[in-house]
Amino acid sequence: ITSEDVVLEIGPGEGIITNELAKIARKVIAVEMDPSLASRLSKEMADRQHVQVYTADFMHFQMEDKDYKIFSNIPFNRTADIVKRILNSNRAAEVFVIVQSEAAEKYSGVPAETKIAVLSKPWFTFDVAHRFERDDFEPEPSVDVVLLHIRKRTQPLLDRESAELYRNFVNFGFHSTKQNLSLGFKKIFTYTQWKRLSKDLGFAIKVKPTELRFEQWLGLFTYFLKGVTDEKKRLITS
Repeated sequence: ITSEDVVLEIGPGEGIITNELAKIARKVIAVEMDPSLASRLSKEMADRQHVQVYTADFMHFQMEDKDYKIFSNIPFNRTADIVKRILNSNRAAEVFVIVQSEAAEKYSGVPAETKIAVLSKPWFTFDVAHRFERDDFEPEPSVDVVLLHIRKRTQPLLDRESAELYRNFVNFGFHSTKQNLSLGFKKIFTYTQWKRLSKDLGFAIKVKPTELRFEQWLGLFTYFLKGVTDEKKRLITS
């Protein structure tokens, strides 16, 4: 975050992070849903014209600025909803959110890929920028906490025309009731195709959805686009 940035903070609370962001960023938008906290923070930041405090729920808040970053210590019990909205809005160029380590693993797909990670990675990258000690917080949390860094890709790995088909393809694989993807995709890929893909992309024949790396999922989908008939393509949406 630099002096050129507009930064959105979700749930500033008492303004500990807001105060630090105000020292660096060109503009800080603090969105607090608790009226009393928002009022108090607004008074504390009254002499800082570049800090704007809004009483609102982030889930319904509309940013006016087109280019901005997010830096927030978000409520753990709202992590899924907040991150989902951030990803769906596709507007913030860069995001730093303090979350439980389990949530960071879910979105980054480390150590094992998850459906949400595979669905998001064509458009975003995820990594853990910092691992906190529990005594960094007061009161100390009962879980491990990290700073999750989300960056929007400047060049998406898939075009808009393929986006919905990709989501259907990934959902089809993850929701299959079969023991492995070889059986799950049996009506999509012939055994010869699957065997060749297994060799070329470097995965086991009887691989499970979470055992495929994102790059392998993307490789499967790329072949699916050009090597599978339209009739078979329709099977993943039926």
